[in-house]
Amino acid sequence: MLHKILNFFETALAKEEESPQALKHKLHLATAAILLEVAAIDNHTTKSESELIDKLLKDRLQLEEAEILQLKSMTLEELESATDYYQFTSLINQHYDMEERYNIIENLWQIAAVDGKIDSHEEHFIRKIADLLFVPHSSFIKAKLAAQDKLAVQERHQ
Repeated sequence: MLHKILNFFETALAKEEESPQALKHKLHLATAAILLEVAAIDNHTTKSESELIDKLLKDRLQLEEAEILQLKSMTLEELESATDYYQFTSLINQHYDMEERYNIIENLWQIAAVDGKIDSHEEHFIRKIADLLFVPHSSFIKAKLAAQDKLAVQERHQ
């Protein structure tokens, strides 16, 4: 993945013992890195993407504000060197069931679609992550449609 994020990931996790809470935190950081990357992949993160990411990171992953700011900063700085997502996806595969991995893909689709259009780079990235998470193509499409439906419902209520 991104070198700085990888170093942050390893440093943050080295401080924690392998308790259930440490593993949960490790999984949340891995998921956060992937969510942040989808917004930055098209070289433009919109305000709506940033707000949705903040909400997902706080509500779904319970990350602290300092961790969110640090991860966001590193992702934007190191976008050009993104090459490998295996360390993050392998950890997720080891500990998350199919439903949780599907939810990650749906969250990625929500972030990609929240600005009103899905960029081809975003779609390619989500497809790549879905493959690495062993999410079947039918679930990949189902997650896309579910994310678009959720965003449409949110827009109607605003």
